[in-house]
Amino acid sequence: MFGSIPLASQERSSTPQPTPKADSAAPITIRTRKFITNRLLARRQFVVDVLHPSRANVSKAELSEQLAKIYKAEKERVITFGFRTHFGGGRSTGFALIYDDEASQRKFEPKYRLIRAGLTKAPTKTNRKLRKERKNRAKKLRGTKKSKANEPPKKGK
Repeated sequence: MFGSIPLASQERSSTPQPTPKADSAAPITIRTRKFITNRLLARRQFVVDVLHPSRANVSKAELSEQLAKIYKAEKERVITFGFRTHFGGGRSTGFALIYDDEASQRKFEPKYRLIRAGLTKAPTKTNRKLRKERKNRAKKLRGTKKSKANEPPKKGK
């Protein structure tokens, strides 16, 4: 009965519409505020407002590249973090630090941000179960014997 009449929903699905993609080459505007030159920590720090109306978001690597160009610094010395996109999109706000040299960056930056920046390697983690077993073995020992708790238990015991 309905075989010869095409339904409206069938007609729409037969012609695929191109999905609008965010243009990664679209221009962005960077504004900085609350700029402070922090001599004690050997860095410049500021709040970054990024306007990106035709893009979903901007990568932190691209932002640090742009900020390095603006402030005439090395790209590796620029740390960006804490970015939040405002409701409705098109604008993000975050924080940026520009260190004077690598030594001060290694000295004052938290370890997790140094790992993100690629300046140090993350420590290898043991399994959760092994860590808990080691902790519980250490509870049973006193004093210097606690270092022996790191060794795996003997098979006979």
